[in-house]
Amino acid sequence: MGRRSGARAALDAGGVAIVKKVKVDGSKCQGHNRCHQLASELFDIDDYGYSHQKNDGVVPPELEEKALLAVENCPERAITLTDD
Repeated sequence: MGRRSGARAALDAGGVAIVKKVKVDGSKCQGHNRCHQLASELFDIDDYGYSHQKNDGVVPPELEEKALLAVENCPERAITLTDD
């Protein structure tokens, strides 16, 4: 059988999947909403126009590239991407 295509989670030295997470620092966010425009699957906007992460910030492997774009495009540097 052929291999399935698609992104897969990276594994640590013990073979355990590395979970990536995004986090929005609410004290830095100024409501530009670039993150939401780039990755609406990962970010939501509150009633005041400020962003926050969805799903406890968990980034599925197939959305890692979008998460990186959001981090790189935040003018306030309010978003971080970490291995959890």
